[in-house]
Amino acid sequence: MAANHSVGILSSAYLAVEYIDSFLPDNPLQQPFKNAWNYMLDNYTKFQIATWGSLLVHEVSYFLLCVPGFVFQFIPYMQKYKIQPDKPETWEKQWKCFKTLVFNHFFIQLPLICGTYYFTEYFNIPYGWEEMPRWYVLLAQCFGCAVIEDAWHYFLHRLLHHKRIYKYIHKVHHEFVSPFGMQAEYAHPLETLILGAGFFIGIVVFCNHVVLLWAWVICRLMETIDVHSGYDVPLNPLHLVPFYAGARFHDFHHMNFIGNYASTFTWWDRIFGTDSQFIAFKEKEKKQQLGMKKAD
Repeated sequence: MAANHSVGILSSAYLAVEYIDSFLPDNPLQQPFKNAWNYMLDNYTKFQIATWGSLLVHEVSYFLLCVPGFVFQFIPYMQKYKIQPDKPETWEKQWKCFKTLVFNHFFIQLPLICGTYYFTEYFNIPYGWEEMPRWYVLLAQCFGCAVIEDAWHYFLHRLLHHKRIYKYIHKVHHEFVSPFGMQAEYAHPLETLILGAGFFIGIVVFCNHVVLLWAWVICRLMETIDVHSGYDVPLNPLHLVPFYAGARFHDFHHMNFIGNYASTFTWWDRIFGTDSQFIAFKEKEKKQQLGMKKAD
């Protein structure tokens, strides 16, 4: 009964969004995107699209999304938004991070990406324009992927902090007490595999078109680079996402090493009380700010 009721609610919500969408003006980018997509299908094989296309989407998205945080370090005005202003980025750290990223991306992640074509063939996942889901379906699927990945990340990340294994794997990621965007995927190769597995679970559950693979890659990179950026910038559109953790939440994890284990949302840490030190820290900050205002 409960399952049928839930399905009914989801169906009603889908119809409501579809009805609203029918009143929205045509997207001026839709036709150019359609032309580009069909050109890709006409000129490249499925293997090339799934493999080299996925690699290109990942690399271009990753480093483009890192650009704002990289530029912020040179803008004095932006330093007031830096969460740990006493720990600036250094060229030495950023170069070390970049070298590790190149290794992980091409020697750990690329072999996994090479399996994308076989995944789409095994599950008969379409590539065509006509089969592509609508934007709101794609958005809902990415949100579902994020919920699943967040649960995986919380429990496996917490396990990697166990005192018996922390120094062998996860300690690499924590070399930077004050994180920066490019450091999001700076990790031990085993960690890349362990925590990265959570990315694929949602794909297995929801994927009904190859475009979801790319949309979810972009969404996941956007989130992880944001929380590692080291900057809490106002008017960040990601803060509109319900229960979104954000940069301050994850920055505290790097600073404190304990608690705030989730990747995207706050609910798992709230349920298990692993955000208690973060809450206490925020309360202390508020009291200090009130004291400074009274002194003025």
